[in-house]
Amino acid sequence: MKRCFIFVSRYCCQILCHHLQIQTASSFACSPFDIARRKFSSVSARHFPDYSPKKPTIKDSQLVYNICTTIKQRRFEPIERILKPYESKFKLDHFIWVLMEIKHEYNLVLNFFDWLCIRRAPSLEARCIIIQISVAAKDPKVAHELIHEFWSKPNVDSSLPFSLFMEKLIYTYKDWGSNPHVFDIFFEVLVEVGILDGAKKLFFKMLNYGVVISVDSCNVFLSRISENIDGCRKTPHIFTEFLKEGVKWNTMSHNMMIHCLCRMGKVKEAHNLLFQMVFRGCMLDAISYSTMVNGYCQIGEYHIVMKLIEEMKIKGLKPNMFTINSVVYLLCKIGRTVDADKVLREMIYQNITPDKVVYTTLIDGFCKNGNVIGAYRLLEEMHSNNICPDLVTYTALLSGLCRTGNIQKAHNLFLEMCDREMKLDEITCTVLIDGYCKNGQIKEAFSLHNQMVEMGLTPNLVTYTSLVDGLCKQGEIDTANELLHEMCSKGLELNICTYNSLVNGLCKVGNIVQALKLVEDMEVAGINPDAYTYTTLIDAHCKSGDMVKAHELLRQMLDNGIQPTVVTFNVLMNGFCLSGMLKDGASLLKWMLEKRIMPNATTYNSIMKQYCIRNDMRATAEIYKEMLGKGISPNANTYEILIRGHCKARNMKEVWFLHKEMVEKGFDLTVNAYNALIKGYIKRKKHTEARNLFEEMRNKGLVADRELYSYFMDMNYNDGNLDLTLELCDEAIEKNIVDKIGD
Repeated sequence: MKRCFIFVSRYCCQILCHHLQIQTASSFACSPFDIARRKFSSVSARHFPDYSPKKPTIKDSQLVYNICTTIKQRRFEPIERILKPYESKFKLDHFIWVLMEIKHEYNLVLNFFDWLCIRRAPSLEARCIIIQISVAAKDPKVAHELIHEFWSKPNVDSSLPFSLFMEKLIYTYKDWGSNPHVFDIFFEVLVEVGILDGAKKLFFKMLNYGVVISVDSCNVFLSRISENIDGCRKTPHIFTEFLKEGVKWNTMSHNMMIHCLCRMGKVKEAHNLLFQMVFRGCMLDAISYSTMVNGYCQIGEYHIVMKLIEEMKIKGLKPNMFTINSVVYLLCKIGRTVDADKVLREMIYQNITPDKVVYTTLIDGFCKNGNVIGAYRLLEEMHSNNICPDLVTYTALLSGLCRTGNIQKAHNLFLEMCDREMKLDEITCTVLIDGYCKNGQIKEAFSLHNQMVEMGLTPNLVTYTSLVDGLCKQGEIDTANELLHEMCSKGLELNICTYNSLVNGLCKVGNIVQALKLVEDMEVAGINPDAYTYTTLIDAHCKSGDMVKAHELLRQMLDNGIQPTVVTFNVLMNGFCLSGMLKDGASLLKWMLEKRIMPNATTYNSIMKQYCIRNDMRATAEIYKEMLGKGISPNANTYEILIRGHCKARNMKEVWFLHKEMVEKGFDLTVNAYNALIKGYIKRKKHTEARNLFEEMRNKGLVADRELYSYFMDMNYNDGNLDLTLELCDEAIEKNIVDKIGD
């Protein structure tokens, strides 16, 4: 009758589930049949076996009785001394029989077990019994140590199959402990020592006995399996499988799943799981949001990131350092360094102390955006907050200085790093070598290369590619080819970057035909041209005024499935503008926006520059306004173009605001910007402002042009300031512009 009832119940449950077809929003949810199956699992669970050890003989019973009496009656005597008379007759079976009598006296059990271990290796059964007793006595640490020792140390016992250990633990469970936590401990140890398949087998084996491994132990399993990307791919299956079997995943579990999904690029699925956490009774914490924020930062979804941070604030959750660094990184990546700095300021306002990683990320962002002054300000801030910058921080600064052409400052910073006894690496040295090469200082680049070798550092492919690039830019193509042969002789395989350097070098010296031939050779060698290769060739044709050929290359690029970058479009934009084809440039910008290819400051700079040349400052202002409306931050070149244009148009009020804004954002005025600004003030007869800027320019070591030196020499001479007149004259001679002044 009972069997019939169970059968009918199961049948009804299956019919009910079939008709309901309840579905959740995620692949991680359980079906009604799964829930029903878990309910019936407790009914159909197997019973743990009864413990039935070998029975002692009368002689063995007497020995056991004597040992039990002796150890129970001992006071302060060491157990080794009182059991000395029994050692010769003692066997492993006696140990278990004695344990049966003293199992409720935990300290005595441990002492007796220690005594046994000194004399002989305990049997697997004995070890499992002690493990059970330890867990029952609420001493999981001892149980953990005993299991871990068995599976981590090379000994005879550990060669036993995993299934035998598991069966012995099940066999000793009912009479020696009956605390299911023992299986959690065994499960965790298996995970710790890397026996993941064994842990999974244990999980499903215990389901047969109606025992579900605890969520905390399962979290250890999830954490271990998701340590690498291959494990991350398996984690969703494990998560779903364990959920169906009755594991009630908690906040930590869901956070790990969200992290795995984000690592695999499945950010939308991760966000969906975040929503489900609430319905499953899990509290969203700062880690849940931080992981999700980082996931969206990785795919550049800035607006969703800001919404998530607002949600955090509403729920009273404080963003942690991981969250803030992710946001700062994203903002720097998309060129919004001013906003990234605001995030840092807000963080400090909320009494969250930034760490070295946040500062370094922001310094790197400032440097990549050309704002080296802002980067140095952050470096000083680090020092004032007793945060020690490391090699990565200094390398970011070094890269920024090289990128902005401040090679002397970069050289001095490198010497400072050496003085601080920093352990320099190939990356740091290569950054400066690349800077020297881009600045045309090939001799200094090769000198540092030799110094690098003396320091025991091995120049890599990037190092040699920088040297090849530098030689090509100097027109020394033959020397660059010799260096390529040297690279090959050292076992370095030429990659796309190396070939691109040669292509770029050939284009720089105007040998476009040879550059196209080299691209054909690349393809024969099995290296396909990339976006940089095509962009270099398009740039060469644009500069030669052949916009038709440039457009053909763009089509060829698209036909080959190569996605143009914003740099590609900037090159085309510059070509249209240089050729006076502003309408085509405007059409290109419109097309980019339609295709959701976000332009940057350089894109807009090309158009604004041409409108400035045409003295159309109204159109320039409109373009600038549109640029700001798209959330694109101006760079140093933007300000230089605007300042020079407005100075030429004598809009000095607008110039004053631009100059003020530029300085506030930490950008340096270039020589051309200074010259234009000073001349603008002179034209408006603002001599004091002009003189102050001229002195500021001189103090920075920048050289004004012939016209300005002549003007200020005449001004000082007319004012009777002969000393300053002579000083400016000597300076003009020293700066090699004296001949020009005499013209």
